[in-house]
Amino acid sequence: MTMSFALRVLRPLAVSCILVPLLLGTLRAQDERSLLNHPAPGFSLVDLHGARIDLAKDRGKVVLLNFWATWCAPCRVEMPQFVQWQQHYAAQGFQIIGVSIDDSSAPVGPFVQKMRLNYPVLMGTENLSGLYGGVYGVPVTFLIDRRGILRARFDGGSDTAQIHAELLRLLAAH
Repeated sequence: MTMSFALRVLRPLAVSCILVPLLLGTLRAQDERSLLNHPAPGFSLVDLHGARIDLAKDRGKVVLLNFWATWCAPCRVEMPQFVQWQQHYAAQGFQIIGVSIDDSSAPVGPFVQKMRLNYPVLMGTENLSGLYGGVYGVPVTFLIDRRGILRARFDGGSDTAQIHAELLRLLAAH
C-alpha cells in the first residue's frame, strides 16, 4: 500500500470513525433534551405476567420508568432501592415500571423473582427505546410527573440519591 493511498483512503475512514459517533452522540443528546418537559411517549405492552401496561392509565401518578438488563451490575445495585420506594410511596401515587432490554424473557422471570421486584416488568422493544430518545446502555431511568410530563432522565449507574430527591419533589407537587 502506498503512502498516498493510505492518506487518501484511510484518513477519511479514521475521521469518519471519530466524527460519526460524536455526531450521533450529539443528536442523541438533542433527542434526550427535546423529550424533557414534554409529554412522555405513550406505550401499551404486556408485562411478564400477561397484564397490559398502558402508561396512559398511570396518569395522576409519578412514574419511574427504568430500562435495565439481567446482566447489568449497576441495575442490580439500584433495584433493591426501587423495591423499597415502590412499597413506601405507592400510597402517595407512585408507580415503577421496569423495562428489560434482555434479548429474551427466559432469564428475566427468574431474575425478577430473585430480586423480589414488586412492580411490573415488561420486555423492551426497539420501538419503545426509540420513543425515549434511544436507550443505548443501561440502566436508564426516567421520571414522569402526575400530568404525564417527562421530567428527568438518569443514565448509567446513577446516584439513587439524585433520583430520590427528584422523586420526592414530584410527589410533593400536586
